[in-house]
Amino acid sequence: MRALPKHLRPRWRYLGVAVETWPEVAIDRRAFQRAIWDAARGLLGDPGSADCDLTVMRFRFEGAIGRGEAIVRVRREERTRGRAALACVDSVSGHPVGLAVRGTSGTIRACERYLTHCAEPNGETTVRLSGVERPAVRGRAGRLDVRTDEGFVGATELDVDVETEPSDGESENE
Repeated sequence: MRALPKHLRPRWRYLGVAVETWPEVAIDRRAFQRAIWDAARGLLGDPGSADCDLTVMRFRFEGAIGRGEAIVRVRREERTRGRAALACVDSVSGHPVGLAVRGTSGTIRACERYLTHCAEPNGETTVRLSGVERPAVRGRAGRLDVRTDEGFVGATELDVDVETEPSDGESENE
């Protein structure tokens, strides 16, 4: 079987997608792909979903901090409809997620510049929420995911009292 001539081959665009959810949630590539297909099928129907041909090319997710990234391939003419389908994804494997398209590119290599590689600083801390001290995970832009008995609650540093622990070089008496 011979390859198609260049002018007859499908043209692709690649979407750099940021994925965010609660800490300690595990999302794998297969579940993410299935969620994208289901959202596209629900929004565009079977023919529209097939026209977009959304495919996850690269996927990385760090469950400890609840953040990840993906590169999703879409046909060039269906770029807008593909972005709309991604906006309809609200959960993966029953866990709520938020997706944000960071940028569009013509190659996978060029699309990597839109991804942050989950490098945003985070850390464990203790906060006081409703008069009770609770463990929390720091997110981006001053966001905190506070662990409660029912799960996690999203908050900012203005919503809670942040307990600061002394660093190694400092003593508590200073």
